[in-house]
Amino acid sequence: MTNDRLAVGDKAPDFTFNSPWEERLSFSDLVNKSRILLFFLRYIGCPLCQMKISELIWDLDKFENRDVKIMVVLQSKPDVIAQQTDKEKMPLTVVCDPDEEIFKLFKVKIGSIFQYVTPGVVHKAMQARKKGFEHGKFEGKEKQLPAVFLLNTDMLLAYVYYGKNVGDIPRNTDLLQIIQGN
Repeated sequence: MTNDRLAVGDKAPDFTFNSPWEERLSFSDLVNKSRILLFFLRYIGCPLCQMKISELIWDLDKFENRDVKIMVVLQSKPDVIAQQTDKEKMPLTVVCDPDEEIFKLFKVKIGSIFQYVTPGVVHKAMQARKKGFEHGKFEGKEKQLPAVFLLNTDMLLAYVYYGKNVGDIPRNTDLLQIIQGN
């Protein structure tokens, strides 16, 4: 484990978390049952995050067919998410981290203004808008960078990706290929 980032082969930190529908869940208990693809996004009101979550739900069966469960860490409070959706419409495991403690454990950084307003981010925001994703309640850090980790059942990181800007999240097709190789 380097000082500023986690790397492939590192043991992932363990934590306890609340979801919008359950409390005091153990991350290691979930990992011990299945490989996990862990996404760090901003918050549920973020249109880019809503679009990525929608894409993950759309491809959920493709991930599950490869014995991979999806977890999404958001800076949202459980009640904010529970007011907007229910568990049946959100079949992913949602980790609520309003104090950003889990973001810090996984060394997911906050970016600069130059990583927030980029042509790529603006393009993704326009795509999200066209697809009907509207900005909701502001929570967390607007310049929070995303990250993605693939964990094996032994809690070891098999894939690590730290986003270069707020919209830099690997495509599902790329992630499915990476999973196939691990």
